[in-house]
Amino acid sequence: MDRITGPNDQSLFVDRTAGKRGQKGPFFVVYADQDAETRWGFFCGHCETADSAVDSMGRVQCNECSNRTKAEEWDSAHE
Repeated sequence: MDRITGPNDQSLFVDRTAGKRGQKGPFFVVYADQDAETRWGFFCGHCETADSAVDSMGRVQCNECSNRTKAEEWDSAHE
């Protein structure tokens, strides 16, 4: 796993073998520990930042480059 520096100079670990496909590039899973026991969030493979958000439908969006995934499930109740 790759080590990156997160908020407050926190060490985070990017697993480039696990993630989701985004419109501009993949989102990789980020962990707070090297043993991959504590999941932290996502790392944007397009602009190389961990500044991303996940909404209630499971969509991930990068706050830097607007890379985003599609919802995991579509439900007409969300319309």
